[in-house]
Amino acid sequence: MYDNILVPTDGSDTAESAVEHAIDIATKYDATLHALYVVDIDATNYSLGTEQIDRIRRGDLDEMTEVTDEAENATGYVVDRAAEHGLTVEEHVTAGQPARAIRKFVEDNDIDLVVMGSHGRSGLSRVVLGSVAEKVLRRTRLPVLVVDAHGEGDEA
Repeated sequence: MYDNILVPTDGSDTAESAVEHAIDIATKYDATLHALYVVDIDATNYSLGTEQIDRIRRGDLDEMTEVTDEAENATGYVVDRAAEHGLTVEEHVTAGQPARAIRKFVEDNDIDLVVMGSHGRSGLSRVVLGSVAEKVLRRTRLPVLVVDAHGEGDEA
C-alpha cells in the first residue's frame, strides 16, 4: 500500500514527532522513507543578503554552511531514527516555498503518503494547523498524516 513515504522536516520537535509515526508505518509496509528539508526562501529573506538568497534560489547551497548544517541535522535525524529500525531513508534538500516544494516533490517522486508535523519552527500560523501543513493537506491528492506534538505525553 505504501512504498514511498515522504517526511518533510525542519528539525522542529513537531517534525520529529512525525518522524516516529512515519517510521512506524514504514516498518509495517517495508517502505522507503524520503526525508525532505525545504530551505524556506521567504523566511530567509529577512536574515540573509540578496546574493545569498539568489544562491539559495538556484540551489547552490554548497558554500552556505549555516543552511546546509541545518538541513543535514534535520534529515540526519530521520536517517538515524530509521536506521534503528533497519529502514532505508533517502535525504533530499531543496529551496522554495515549503508547501509548494513538498507538493512538487510528491508529484515528481511517486510518493504514496506524506507524514508531517502540524506546524514547524515558525509556530502556529493558524488555529488548527500550520499554514504549510494545511496547504499540503488541501492541495495533494494522496493521504497526508498530520501529527501534532502538543499533548504528547500529557494525560487527557
